Amino acid sequence: MRTLFLALLVACKSPTPVPTEADTDADADADADTDTDADTDTDADTDTDADTDTAVSFPLAGYGSITGDCDVLDSGEWNSTSPFLFRNTVDFGTIAYDAALLSPGGQTIDATGNLGGSSIESEAIAFDVMYRCELATLLKTEGQIVYTDAGGKKTDYLAEIDGIRVGISVTRAFHYPPTEPYPLVEADHLLNQKLGDILLSNVNVAPVDAWDRAFLQVIAYDSASADQIEAAWATIDPSVKDSTILVVTVTDGDDTAIY
Repeated sequence: MRTLFLALLVACKSPTPVPTEADTDADADADADTDTDADTDTDADTDTDADTDTAVSFPLAGYGSITGDCDVLDSGEWNSTSPFLFRNTVDFGTIAYDAALLSPGGQTIDATGNLGGSSIESEAIAFDVMYRCELATLLKTEGQIVYTDAGGKKTDYLAEIDGIRVGISVTRAFHYPPTEPYPLVEADHLLNQKLGDILLSNVNVAPVDAWDRAFLQVIAYDSASADQIEAAWATIDPSVKDSTILVVTVTDGDDTAIY
């Protein structure tokens, strides 16, 4: 009797289920779905990070339309001791000069003034172009830069580009009356004079404001004047050019205030 009872008890227990092929496939599908969800989340995170990085478009928006050489300075120039020339154009259209339209640095230069002459508008525009094309940061205006000899040669403003301190001198390529072409002899004289002054200011600046590279920005009345500057640059003695970077900017449109 006891033997019969035990046999009945074993028979009543639920058997251990054996996985079927369908169950196995379902589990595999579930695992695959889980992996897919994880991959999708990772991709979404990656896309979010990519959207966060916003590329800067050059030239930056501002007063006048800039074309030509822009966003061109990189290690090729900074790591070289050779002189370079770049050329661009800013077209103001029918909008007259208004300092309120400039970058903060351009407005500072306009408001601060310079140490003499009537070229403050050209200096403000020159910085504005460097800011919009090369992300220049204004460090000091002409009167704030410290020199060893207060009566010696000076530069127009001190800025920083790509972490490099630069001393920038500004001049204009303009012939009067403007209806007459800008002579090559005048372009040659202007460059030799300004480049020579840069060499002197390079050694006159006090250590606290010393720059790593010198620039000459020429604001040109028209394309023909800029052509003459380029032609004269090609004949300048290398010792006078030194490692100076020349930026020629042609102004078009309503540029009366600059000249």
